[in-house]
Amino acid sequence: VQADFDKATADVRKLKARPEDEELKELYGLYKQAVAGDVSIGNCIITLKGLKGKAKWEEWVLRKGLSEEDAMSAYISKAKELIEKYGI
Repeated sequence: VQADFDKATADVRKLKARPEDEELKELYGLYKQAVAGDVSIGNCIITLKGLKGKAKWEEWVLRKGLSEEDAMSAYISKAKELIEKYGI
């Protein structure tokens, strides 16, 4: 799963068009859950910067309790969806 996750994170950066904000927030929440685990006070203080930061943090909080592997798998699925929609 790790290799597929790494490939998906690289491929998402190559999208031909910028995904919608909601799509980006979902991707962010899954990414943070996969690489950092459950949100905590320590990592939310760094993340909370303005409304955009708050929205990203809230998306991460929605993923709380999701295992690293499940978060990676969900990220991979979302990345594939965005690649199909926007192309690379």
